[in-house]
Amino acid sequence: MAENEGKVYIDWNDGIKRVMNNTALYTKLLNKFKASAGVNAGNLSTALDAGDYEKAQTEAHTLKGIAGNLSLTELYKQALEVETQIKTRSVDPGAFESLNACFTETIASIDKAIAEHA
Repeated sequence: MAENEGKVYIDWNDGIKRVMNNTALYTKLLNKFKASAGVNAGNLSTALDAGDYEKAQTEAHTLKGIAGNLSLTELYKQALEVETQIKTRSVDPGAFESLNACFTETIASIDKAIAEHA
């Protein structure tokens, strides 16, 4: 598990189990996430700035789902929180800032985990 300040950003063992212990596949999926997830995070930010809650909810939900499927534990939790706030149309700017910081930490944790395990 890749941790920072007590937060689990990537649960490598759980992620490997999800792909039937195929390290090459898990590494490929993590790299694909790194390459494309910034677009999703950017779309979420743009939608929130525009007040497009439907689009923002879709983007948050997508980010949450991908994070859950890849065992990106902290990102999943933070995306869930933001998605819940979007549903109620009451988004705390601090929660969104925290999600962005978590996203950055998750990408760094993915790089460390791949270097360590792959």
